[in-house]
Amino acid sequence: MDTIDPRREPTADVAHQVGPASFLAAAAALEVIDEAVRGAQEQRGRQSGADADPRRALASLLLLREIRERLAGWETGLIETARDAGASWADLAGPLGVASRQAAERRYLRLRPGPVGSTGEQRVTATRERRAADRAATARARDNAADLRRLAGQITALTDLPPGSRALVAKLDRALGADDPAALLDPLGAARPHLAAAHPDLATRIDALVDPAGEGPAGT
Repeated sequence: MDTIDPRREPTADVAHQVGPASFLAAAAALEVIDEAVRGAQEQRGRQSGADADPRRALASLLLLREIRERLAGWETGLIETARDAGASWADLAGPLGVASRQAAERRYLRLRPGPVGSTGEQRVTATRERRAADRAATARARDNAADLRRLAGQITALTDLPPGSRALVAKLDRALGADDPAALLDPLGAARPHLAAAHPDLATRIDALVDPAGEGPAGT
């Protein structure tokens, strides 16, 4: 039986390699691994380690490390599959071995791939800050609902917009029909560049209502 050379270095990106092709492939692989591990545990005590080849023992340790890192990379995908299927963060807490839904989501955010060089804590912080900004924008939109709808109505009534803006105007028109005025934020922000030259007054109104902090279009 071939063994792994324990002197070789594991693949540098082993923890970030492409995961299984599908959830079913992952589930099947994990079932096979579980069965193999259980079978190996049943052999405990039947064989002595005194005559074990140290090179093979070292190679097994390296293989264990690589498999552990690969499997760790599967966790976010399995969490996303469960969430897409309707599982709540509270449902996920038990299988993930954490005490609460907040801890389950925090674990996911820490494990989820992010910008190169970012840490798990930085990803958690960035997500929280983005959500706080989204909540603030939504609250501001609801406080200024009448002004937002009036502004959107003025823009959709314009007849001199460039042809390339028609799709944006259509999105804005659909957002006007939504119950939540926050639905207007993204299409208004996207429409702004098309208004700056011919309708600077409307562009200024968008800045005041959608992006008062000057941080760019809503949703970015």
